[in-house]
Amino acid sequence: MVSLLIAVIALAIWQWPKPEAPLLSPSDTIPTMAQLPDNFFGEQVNPVLTKRCVVCHACYDAPCQLKMSSAEGIARGANIEKVYEGTRLTAAQPNRMFLDAHSVDAWRERGFFDVLPSNKDANTSPTQSSVLAQMLLLKKQHPLPQTTHLGNGFDISLNRENQCPTIDEMGEYIAGQPLGGMPYALPGLSDSEHATLIQWLNHGAPLPSPSTLANELTEQVLQLEAWLNGNSNEMQLSARYIYEHLFTTHLYFEELTKKNKTPQFFNLVRSRTPPGEALDIIATRRPFDTPNVERVYYRLQPVSSTIVSKTHQAYAINQALLDKWQAWFVEANFTVETLPSYEPEVAANPLTAFTLLPVESRYRFMLERAQNTIMGYIKGPVCRGQVALNVINDRFWVFFVDPDIAASEQVNAFYTSQKENLHLPAEKDSTALAVNWVNYAKRQGEYMRARTAFLNSEFENKEHLNISSIWDGDGSNTNASLTVFRHFDNATVVKGLMGEPPKTAWVIDYALLERIHYLLVAGFDVYGNYGHQLMTRLYMDFLRMEGESNFLNFLPPLSRRTLLDNWYQNASPELTDYLEGDINSFDQPTGIAFETNTPQKELYQMLMQHLSNVQPAKSTYNRNILSTKQFEVLANLDFLPAQQATLMPETTMVVVKDDENPDNIDVFTVLRNSAHYNVNSLFEEEENRNPSKDSITLVHGLLGSYPDAFWYINASEVTASVDQLKSIKSEADYEALLNRVGMRRTNPAFWAFSDKLIKWSSKHYPIEGGLLDYNRLEDR
Repeated sequence: MVSLLIAVIALAIWQWPKPEAPLLSPSDTIPTMAQLPDNFFGEQVNPVLTKRCVVCHACYDAPCQLKMSSAEGIARGANIEKVYEGTRLTAAQPNRMFLDAHSVDAWRERGFFDVLPSNKDANTSPTQSSVLAQMLLLKKQHPLPQTTHLGNGFDISLNRENQCPTIDEMGEYIAGQPLGGMPYALPGLSDSEHATLIQWLNHGAPLPSPSTLANELTEQVLQLEAWLNGNSNEMQLSARYIYEHLFTTHLYFEELTKKNKTPQFFNLVRSRTPPGEALDIIATRRPFDTPNVERVYYRLQPVSSTIVSKTHQAYAINQALLDKWQAWFVEANFTVETLPSYEPEVAANPLTAFTLLPVESRYRFMLERAQNTIMGYIKGPVCRGQVALNVINDRFWVFFVDPDIAASEQVNAFYTSQKENLHLPAEKDSTALAVNWVNYAKRQGEYMRARTAFLNSEFENKEHLNISSIWDGDGSNTNASLTVFRHFDNATVVKGLMGEPPKTAWVIDYALLERIHYLLVAGFDVYGNYGHQLMTRLYMDFLRMEGESNFLNFLPPLSRRTLLDNWYQNASPELTDYLEGDINSFDQPTGIAFETNTPQKELYQMLMQHLSNVQPAKSTYNRNILSTKQFEVLANLDFLPAQQATLMPETTMVVVKDDENPDNIDVFTVLRNSAHYNVNSLFEEEENRNPSKDSITLVHGLLGSYPDAFWYINASEVTASVDQLKSIKSEADYEALLNRVGMRRTNPAFWAFSDKLIKWSSKHYPIEGGLLDYNRLEDR
């Protein structure tokens, strides 16, 4: 009876009318315009949306799925469902822009609601029928408090609950969230910016039609599409391979970009229609899912969205690359009598689907732009995602096995013999049961044992692994070595060996490179259920350890176990058993002569020498702003003690301005490398943290897509600022440091600072760069 009474009371409270406030109207100070000028959106509105809205509203982590990076995204509107939902039992419906729906009506059927003015009621003003207008007016009426910190009225946590009111719910939202106007938890727009958007909304928020391509661009597109869509089975298989590896990248024509200065990017898509006809995109969850058509055509879809760093993978198309594609995929000696099926047990595994393509062609294709290949694991289908990233260390170096070794007949025969052991979780659909993981773990163990036996046999009485076994970039390719930086649930991949020698390194061969791509890019569904994402995370554990094991094989046998134990301190019994068995039984001696008792350090030095000719040119700091001494002070942050490093956020961007001319700036990024006893635990990452080993890496320029903090200092303040950083010992000390050097999200000058940074980035990264995401800016 008591329970029933409580239930009745709870129901009554839930049904009790919630307080509402009247909808807001623009102030009289905003002038009315009888008619908007031509291209008002492009010249006036879009610059404001780009610099003030897109910096939070882009990709899958856009609040309420409101993507403001394109006219189509704005028209699509918002949806209360979260894309990043790791507990769902069944896969969610994909809602990918420019793929899954192509009209406003289609998006409405998928649950998206309008945020622009409605023309349904002639008696209602445009701004009172628009969620976007109400959010802007709410911010104008309740600006950000003039305080250092946001206070309890704001939730900026990573997994905060979305507040996604429709226009019918705006009165309740205004009453309950008076500080919830847009831009959220950041300073408001200037009067002129606010007036521009309100004028546009008052006129019904007209959006531009898609622009057409210039003739010379159209010609380049048709030429590439013609090559990709050759009729032979060999070309159809090759194009399928290229598509499944480049579907997340932004292609651009390098020569035209040099000529026109502004790149036009393209997505590589599957279409039901051939080149020359309008695109009819085949939208499947994964790029290898059955297209349900007799013939697939591979086409270029122009990118019309604002480029944001967290999804951007620029991929240059030039004649040198096309000549290599011709050699690898057209002139290579291979025959395809029957094209492989799209059945999951075939299509989800590249070692099965593309067995007729020469391994050397496949491997060299991925190595040619290895940074892009690895970057796809991070930026590709997810923007961010701790599921894929808490499986790696915070910073490590990556090397590659020389293609001549990876493409040998013996290696190819071994891969063929292991087909049954190389099944991937992507063979299952996006609603998977995690219990299937046991089967994959068993097969991976069998593969590793077979692989070790094969290697022991191959290297017995032969030349052993040595430095020449590592790809040297063919003497000129700067993709030969990479550094991966993890920033909690996002990461960055850069060319070259950055920072001090890291705790771990990977050596990647063809089979490993291919399987990681099909695990984390081609086969990963961000809309998948808990089981799908869990299996992906668990399987990646084995692939990481495989890469680390390959690196260990270059060291003296007696040091391998010691080093592995150091990498996996406090490991679970199950992991310990695996480490002692399946991946650590390669017993062949190394072909490298070591002279010290620190072979890992010695190996790093040899590899740096081996790859010295293909290290990318280092960015040079602006000597007109910083003196040599000031730069050396910053560079010494690489040796910051762990006590201070631990107090730093994942990613700090340091903007240094000229004392004489504040508009002249230089930019550095300070990255915290969070140390772990091991990175094998799925749910208890904090328990595996080892802060006593935390460190810092300083890089010149912008690195990372999600800044946690900004410093904004004069060049003359560099030494004193770093000295203060070296002395901090507590959270209070860190706050005091930010009081002196920080550009907090609460600072009224924040947007002027942001504009300056965007301008600098556009100048220094005109092709590879994109807008940063401000959702992670801390409040410390």
